[in-house]
Amino acid sequence: MERLLLYLLKSPSLFCPSGRQKYVPFTRHSSQTTLQIFRLSAAYRSRFYPIKEGGRILEFIYAGKEFKTLGGLTVGTATTHYYASKEFKAKQETTKSFTCSPQEVISGGDFGQSTYCHLILGLHFSTQVEFVASAFSYTIVQAFSFFQEVWREICADIKEGNLSSRITLPNMRKAVLALIRPNPSLASHIEEICLELESSLGWLGLIPKLWPNAKYISSIMTGSMLPYLKKLRHYAGGLPLVSADYGSTESWIGVNVDPHLPPEDVSFAVIPTFSYFEFIPLYRQQNHQDVSTDVDFVEEKPVPLSQVKLGQEYELVLTTFTGLYRYRLGDVVEVTGFYKGTPKLSFIYRRKLILTINIDKNTEKDLQRVVDKASQLLSRTTQAEVVDFTSHADVTARPGHYIIYWEIRGEAEDKALEECCREMDAGFVDHGYVVSRRMKSIGPLELRVVEGGTFGKVAEMCVGKCGGLNQFKTPRCTTNSVMLNILDDSTVKRFRSSAYD
Repeated sequence: MERLLLYLLKSPSLFCPSGRQKYVPFTRHSSQTTLQIFRLSAAYRSRFYPIKEGGRILEFIYAGKEFKTLGGLTVGTATTHYYASKEFKAKQETTKSFTCSPQEVISGGDFGQSTYCHLILGLHFSTQVEFVASAFSYTIVQAFSFFQEVWREICADIKEGNLSSRITLPNMRKAVLALIRPNPSLASHIEEICLELESSLGWLGLIPKLWPNAKYISSIMTGSMLPYLKKLRHYAGGLPLVSADYGSTESWIGVNVDPHLPPEDVSFAVIPTFSYFEFIPLYRQQNHQDVSTDVDFVEEKPVPLSQVKLGQEYELVLTTFTGLYRYRLGDVVEVTGFYKGTPKLSFIYRRKLILTINIDKNTEKDLQRVVDKASQLLSRTTQAEVVDFTSHADVTARPGHYIIYWEIRGEAEDKALEECCREMDAGFVDHGYVVSRRMKSIGPLELRVVEGGTFGKVAEMCVGKCGGLNQFKTPRCTTNSVMLNILDDSTVKRFRSSAYD
């Protein structure tokens, strides 16, 4: 009889903001499908980026906390269960690639301490590392941003074969100290590279400089991870970025059969045995004058996997082996082709409207577009860059208005930020929003710049409340009071748009 576990089902905002958390059974089938997709993914990657057997992976992976239900079932995130399963060990044996970090680091339960140990062990095995990986590109960017702050401390530890006092978890300390030895020459080599990167290159190409045998970087890079690609490419230098496979908390969906393509162009071949898949055909509303409805698409009846059409957009529906029946995932995908008969899907965006005050309807894609345009303007006119962002539709004031929070790195004059604010406000082209702004029934967009490290605090809060960092993605819009308090308490500058003055 297989062991029955429960895993946390993600909430719509990915910040556990409301109501009771939902649980879904995690069975042996869950682990086996994860092992299967990792095997498939490794096989396709090896066609383009062959790696040495027995090599290492610098893998930024984290297991969250577990607890017991009154009935004695273990509850945790899906990744927490998976990293503790025999399939995780089997994956390493099958793919002949072994993570640098022991289980004590992966399941340590403290993001900062685990990341420090991932980095020091990755550098200890630096010549053996074949590729760098994590569940999400956000995690890799966060890890190397952290490295920029602590590299001197890491060098000192490598030189002496010791471990910083910041590592307070006994099991983690013991496991790491059992692996490292004093290595003054490696420490000097790392120090020399870091001084060069820090002084003249702005940490450009950090990864291939420190891990010279790495062939590529792998993580989920589509959807809400797209904003991190610019920084990830900066750290990667010319190293290929390989988008990992398409899945959700509820089920794996498809594998990346074209790992050589840039993440922006990737599509995923559906694996029919992971779940029973249905697709709701979606057609965009043509009558933009009709502002009385909150429906973003016209829907037709769901069709099975065998009846999808090239170029059509759909919403995914899943019936899973763990008990979900005709579950609407909320992902909008487009069929971009077929691979040996199975459709290839390109993720478009999450369907749910995330910014709306009255008759305005803006999606995650709309928000991403205006932020991208404004952040490009910021990069052209200043030495600053947008590190992360989120938004909020503030309806407490009259009239209501959009607030966009930016964390930036570098210095930017107020005039430049004012222009970015105006650019975002003017960039929303939804008819309801434009009309409302002109009629002043929606107020000027507000840009709030938060201090450095703010989104790190948000991530720590989510990890503490909702499980491991592998489950975390910055919500692009939030109504969560705890998150908003963090953002507002950390706000250092505010700007109001003049776009419709």
